[in-house]
Amino acid sequence: QVQLVESGGGLVQPGGSLRLSCVASGSIRSINVMGWYRQAPGKQRELVAVITSAGTNYADSVKGRFTISRDNAKNTGYLQMNSLEPEDTAVYYCNALVFLENSQLPENSWGQGTQVTVSS
Repeated sequence: QVQLVESGGGLVQPGGSLRLSCVASGSIRSINVMGWYRQAPGKQRELVAVITSAGTNYADSVKGRFTISRDNAKNTGYLQMNSLEPEDTAVYYCNALVFLENSQLPENSWGQGTQVTVSS
């Protein structure tokens, strides 16, 4: 079983920056896809950014401001968020498609979420 733990959320003023981290633990053979989603109050969860071996993809609303990256050796993903806006306020969730040792099927895992609040 895979566990994802996010950290790095908090309260920041408009124009500020935060860096989210997502650490995956368990009997992991490899992580195929890692992504960040967010859910604001009263809204559906939406994809923010995703990273695979082929590259990265971003929601239009965060292009040029957010950067997703990963450290495969540490089974850790990151989301660098710059020029934050009040509209970025949401709970941010890490998601990963993980291949476990002794398993041919990937496991789709979610973290518990971390709150990001952008406000003056």
